[in-house]
Amino acid sequence: MMSEEQVLEILKPIQEPFLHKSIVDADSVKEIRLKENYVSLKIAIAQMNTPEQMQLQHEIVNALKSAGVESVGLRFEQRQDSPKQNPVGNSNTSTKKETTFISVASGKGGVGKSTVSVNLATSLAREGKKVGLIDADIYGFSVPDMMGIAERPKVAGEQIFPVERFGVKVISMAFFVEENAPVIWRGPMLGKMLTNFFNDIEWGDLDYMILDLPPGTGDVALDVHKMLPQSKEIIVTTPHPTAAFVAARAGAMALKTDHDILGVVENMAYFESKKTGEKEYVFGQGGADKLTEELQTEVLGRIPLGQPEMREDDFAPSVYLEDSQIGKIYGDIAKKVIEKVEQ
Repeated sequence: MMSEEQVLEILKPIQEPFLHKSIVDADSVKEIRLKENYVSLKIAIAQMNTPEQMQLQHEIVNALKSAGVESVGLRFEQRQDSPKQNPVGNSNTSTKKETTFISVASGKGGVGKSTVSVNLATSLAREGKKVGLIDADIYGFSVPDMMGIAERPKVAGEQIFPVERFGVKVISMAFFVEENAPVIWRGPMLGKMLTNFFNDIEWGDLDYMILDLPPGTGDVALDVHKMLPQSKEIIVTTPHPTAAFVAARAGAMALKTDHDILGVVENMAYFESKKTGEKEYVFGQGGADKLTEELQTEVLGRIPLGQPEMREDDFAPSVYLEDSQIGKIYGDIAKKVIEKVEQ
């Protein structure tokens, strides 16, 4: 197993991008944790969530992997001797604030991850929070349709402004392709698009940025995990044991990349009869409980099968009204998230 001294020797040629000196000499390496074929680092950087941070991240990972390390975990923190930067976008507003990134993940498709992302974002906005939502499911983008968004982002000069709906600022691949056209890009191009979503959009000050990740543990999901080493995560599953088993892989990726798992949302938990109030567990029971036990976290909420009320004057096929049964459940989930993040 590699020693701390060897790790520092490997990192010494790498420069802190803003101080223009070795990250070792600049005392940027704040923590080293070693396991068999795994190195976890905490790095202090002068400016957070910038293209320079991403470049530094790639340099560190490549250097360690070239030296034989199989897996690298990275966390970044703001240097105490540097002013904090806006964590998203390139807004020039004088008021800066920390943004909490929350990635919504699942092990497989079809469990309602995007529905959870959309309704969590709108519920946080109802709580008075400033919220952004990135549809990071590059191949299966659906957020604009789910929220009833017909317009596209506005462009002023070189600035791109996200579309706002229900108090949530939204950006999606859907805005940049022809209607319902397939995306046939490969990894590097997708990574560049995600980088643009983080850095080239005028988000302004946000309290929360929700990321609707693609299902599974593929390249795009892994890129997001690497880009946002300080992101928190919510895992979505159904009650079925197999779905929970697959979702555990997404949870394992979160833990391996030092993401903080906020909890599990069990979607399609049951069907409740409007006539009798009786609950039928269509997809079984116990999936979320099994998953939380494995990931050592908690169930944030159980969402029953249902359909939002369709309104012609304010069409949004997947957004639940605040005072509806399911809307109230999402409201409770949002309150739990705020409590866990801001306590």
